[in-house]
Amino acid sequence: MAATMHNFANAAELARNLADKVAASLSTAIAKKGTAEIAVSGGSTPKAFFQELSTRDLDWTKVTITLVDERFVPADNPRSNHLLVISNLLQNKAKAAKFQPLYQPAATVEEAARLSTVATASIGNPFDVVILGMGGDGHTASFFPGGSNLAVALDPKTPRGIITMDAEGAGEPRLTFTFSSLQDAGLLVLHIEGDGKKDVLAKAEGAGDEAEMPIRAVLRRAATPVDIYWAP
Repeated sequence: MAATMHNFANAAELARNLADKVAASLSTAIAKKGTAEIAVSGGSTPKAFFQELSTRDLDWTKVTITLVDERFVPADNPRSNHLLVISNLLQNKAKAAKFQPLYQPAATVEEAARLSTVATASIGNPFDVVILGMGGDGHTASFFPGGSNLAVALDPKTPRGIITMDAEGAGEPRLTFTFSSLQDAGLLVLHIEGDGKKDVLAKAEGAGDEAEMPIRAVLRRAATPVDIYWAP
């Protein structure tokens, strides 16, 4: 399925434009069904976008925010996506939104995945907005090359919900929504910055195995065409 590329002069311009697009999509969803649901990614790339989006005018009391994936670390850990969202997105006007974390203080990451699947069952069927990132290895969400549950995560027959992932490139054990949970969002965005990521994207768009560069699963098989937002 053909993706649409949106190029911007710099990261600040991208953040503003993506915030406008996402706010419009959430507002449309609220007008249509009374609520809106968005799943966002971690890392350093989305910080400016989160800060922009937090200032946008919409009925945030009707918005539920969750994470595409999460490290199995407590919410106050500096590597937590939860902390990133609290610090950058759940600010300003967006403070009124509801946040559904993926991390659960469970004994094992497997138990946390079960608890999170239950906790998120009422949202994202489908999501109104999903914002994905991409690593230099071609991973997205916690779909890592060589990941312990990669084949299960990418299988379209795997049900919606949260599964675990261990991978050499992942650091901590991960919790991630499955491919089936993310691929049919109303607005499906891949947010990447830098020439290096553009080169990785070009490779991913070429021939090759999905397991080698899991972002290929999204680019090739997502029900919703991907909007790629890129800045140098």
